[in-house]
Amino acid sequence: MLALAAAGAVAWIIVGPHDVTTRVDSTANTGRIIYYQDPSGAAVYSPKPRKDARGRDFVAVRAPSQKQDDAKSDGKRVLYYRNPMGLADTSPVPKKDSMGMDYIPVYAEESAEPGMVKVSLDKMQRLGVSTAVVVRQVLNETITLPATVAADERRQSVISLKFKTWISKLHVAATGERVRKGQPLFDIQSPFLLQQETTLALALRTRDASRDMGDVYARTNATSESSARDRLHLYDVPEQEIARLIRTLKPSGQFTWYAPQDGTVLEKPVVAGMYAEEGTLLYRLADLSRVWVIGEVPESALHIVRVGAAARISLSAYPGRSFEGKVSFVYPEVAMATRTVRARIEFDNAEGLMLPGMFASIDVAAPGGSLVNTVPESALIDNGARQVVLVARGEGLFEPRSVTAGRHSGGNVEILAGLKDRERVVTSATFLIDAESNLRAALKAFDQEAPQ
Repeated sequence: MLALAAAGAVAWIIVGPHDVTTRVDSTANTGRIIYYQDPSGAAVYSPKPRKDARGRDFVAVRAPSQKQDDAKSDGKRVLYYRNPMGLADTSPVPKKDSMGMDYIPVYAEESAEPGMVKVSLDKMQRLGVSTAVVVRQVLNETITLPATVAADERRQSVISLKFKTWISKLHVAATGERVRKGQPLFDIQSPFLLQQETTLALALRTRDASRDMGDVYARTNATSESSARDRLHLYDVPEQEIARLIRTLKPSGQFTWYAPQDGTVLEKPVVAGMYAEEGTLLYRLADLSRVWVIGEVPESALHIVRVGAAARISLSAYPGRSFEGKVSFVYPEVAMATRTVRARIEFDNAEGLMLPGMFASIDVAAPGGSLVNTVPESALIDNGARQVVLVARGEGLFEPRSVTAGRHSGGNVEILAGLKDRERVVTSATFLIDAESNLRAALKAFDQEAPQ
């Protein structure tokens, strides 16, 4: 059934009892065809003419005529209508959202060039658009590294004996104690040492008698005495014990062992009364007056963390306090698991504030380089596939421009290519403007492909 009214100005198409009535405003839609809609009014659309499952032609939906469009927009041509709440929804014809708000028209004059965006002064204020000038400056790169305090490996020593012995007494009996060079550590008793001392004592006692017996006896005794002395030195018997033996000629098989350096006892597996084989670890000492701080450096930061670079260390144990130093060594190996390289910074620790195992944070600054173009980091749109900045062209016109970004430091980023000195870029609302630029470019492409 078909009904007409007002000389064809409004047409009601009723196809059957189960079809939804579709109203076509023939006076308002006299422009070019934008798309085709299902004849039953269902939300099914097509950019080309087609038929539904019942063989009926899709209804052509036309844009407002150029004359009417210009009258409504004071001479501006409407490209499309966008959602008033900023959602990713557009319409080729006027419409309302679910709250009854009118969609906002977007005019052709707002996109003078493909991809460019024109924003009114009022809209710029609502979006909070701000800009900054491209500055040519030296980019002082800094990086913060996680680190750990460690004892200086060159100031450590291990105490063990070269012969079998019994530990009879401990003078330093606790881990963590500080000792001075020459301080008694422990006493020993050794049958092996007694045998070596007896050999030397006998050679000394028979020295005169062997001389009286002739040169052969004298030379033999002298060789025996020299060998006995050398063995005692080889076994690291203290000079005080050897001097006592020569003076008294009384072997004892026991003596006191003294600390070979200043330091702190880091390990002490020895206990009084234990039997120790040769080479058994008894003490491990470390001089902590100077320590190492070992930082973990990502591969990408090796151009910053170099030997001689200034470093500042912060410890959570001492908030508000920092220690100055320089990178003294970068280890020639990359950890496979973390893809990091260790770097060493040496610090004086006369106060004993830094303890091995402490966690630390190191700020390393690269030496100054040449002048480069920089922009604030907020100006760069980087999604991994592209790097873009929005160049302010004046009078509310913005141009998305691809750039090549380099180093980041202090809230700025180096621009290797794509920008010139003193150009102005957007630093806030960048994603909103970039999204609108991409939307307009996509709509322009769709507009070019749409049937006329």
